[in-house]
Amino acid sequence: MGLMGVTCAAQAQTAGGVLTAIVQPEPPMLMLGLNQQGPTQYVASKIYQGLLTYDAQLKPLPSLAKAWNISPDNLTYTFELQPGVKWHDGKPFTAADVVFSVDKFLREMHPRARPVINKYLESAKAPSPTTVEFKLKEPFSPFLSAFVVDNMPMVPKHIYEGTDFRTNPANQTPIGTGPFKFKEWKKGSHIVLTKNPDYWKKGQPYLDEIVFRVIPDAASRAVAFEKGDVQVLRGGDVDNVDIKRLKALPGVESTTKGWEMYGPLAFMIFNERKPPFDNVKVRQAVMHAMNRKFIVDNILFGMGKVATGPIASSTMFYDKNVPNFEFNLKKARALIAESGVNVGATPVKLVAFPYGSSWDRLGEYTKQSLEQIGFKVDLVATDAGGWAKRTGDFDFDLTFNFTYQFGDPALGVARHFMSTNIIKGSPFVNNQGYVNKKVDELFTTAAAARQPDLRQKLYSELQQILVQDVALGYLFELEYATLSRGNVKNLVTTGIGLNESFDSVYIQKK
Repeated sequence: MGLMGVTCAAQAQTAGGVLTAIVQPEPPMLMLGLNQQGPTQYVASKIYQGLLTYDAQLKPLPSLAKAWNISPDNLTYTFELQPGVKWHDGKPFTAADVVFSVDKFLREMHPRARPVINKYLESAKAPSPTTVEFKLKEPFSPFLSAFVVDNMPMVPKHIYEGTDFRTNPANQTPIGTGPFKFKEWKKGSHIVLTKNPDYWKKGQPYLDEIVFRVIPDAASRAVAFEKGDVQVLRGGDVDNVDIKRLKALPGVESTTKGWEMYGPLAFMIFNERKPPFDNVKVRQAVMHAMNRKFIVDNILFGMGKVATGPIASSTMFYDKNVPNFEFNLKKARALIAESGVNVGATPVKLVAFPYGSSWDRLGEYTKQSLEQIGFKVDLVATDAGGWAKRTGDFDFDLTFNFTYQFGDPALGVARHFMSTNIIKGSPFVNNQGYVNKKVDELFTTAAAARQPDLRQKLYSELQQILVQDVALGYLFELEYATLSRGNVKNLVTTGIGLNESFDSVYIQKK
């Protein structure tokens, strides 16, 4: 199975049927403008839409915008919207919704879009109901890459304008323009989306419903797929140790495509506001104490590679020539001694990352590794909502996360390190409290630069600094496999994979 967006247009799609998948872990909410955790993106991307989507080479494709134009000075971006689009409550979707979404809602609420909008967007206007014009304060090279659904989802102005976005009742019954409407959420059991009969693409979607089942235990999720109770497994749904066996089942197809936009990269987040992790030598010691190749080989079962820094090796402007923190306990203990910090004086709160047993084992391994060099570690269990709150409130000493790169460091990487993005309430910003004016300047200059060679030079310098400072503890690049039953077609069609709308997905009749 591969990228099939173009070739399948000629196939005979079958209308009808229910696609059953898994959402793991259960998301805290489905309002994509407020929450962008992986499970929320997976489900809510069928409800909400962005202006654009992106192919496997990350070139823009039409979504709610059918065409776009960039002025010669790269300061004005004009989008022409699709005609006849309606919100799920029947109200028309217009350029005024786009202006409200970008200039009001996302400017205030979205952890990734917010820094881009606030830094670069001069104005957003709607010259006509189907035309939107964005003017930038200064050139921003990756601006056209910023309109993917999970980065800039369109939200309905008539429902949110003049309200408290965080507490609006519609957050519980999300209303978008997508091919599927929210139908039911039985907490702890399932989420059901149903076909939008007024979807703007005539004849689509093909599926009647999508059911996302909540199955807390990884082994039970694998069994559900084996028995045919679910037809799709997303990366992380089952333990990596089960992937090889499930791939070999009759009638099962698999692919690792569909992650080109994201290039997921995992890291440790140190709370750098207080001891012991306010000391760079302590953070460097932790990196030497972690055997990252062991983690990839034995905890991820080979599905990934050791990360060298903040930019994934599959992403533009990656530079492998950075300081190397090889596994070396002797060096780790020496750095602890140099730091002068008594790391055993106070137990470290390691907030577990609640995304499955691989992360559970990583938490246990990290606790063991740190205790080998003198730390005392309390491993704190939590659920997805609890992790997001604690991390967003900076209520941790150490935790894990993984980041999506979004095709350009200015979109997916800078937000974790810019001092202007230390903002309480979101787990996807500079949660560690890293402050470095030189880094701020380099990210700002690199984002505005037009020449690729200059951008590479600036991002290479950034990678040197961020690795040496251990601004985050870079662990590994994740490789995800999507498994599906062979009669499920058009599942992975673009560079955003299973975060697509699923408007062209169909179940082939036997």
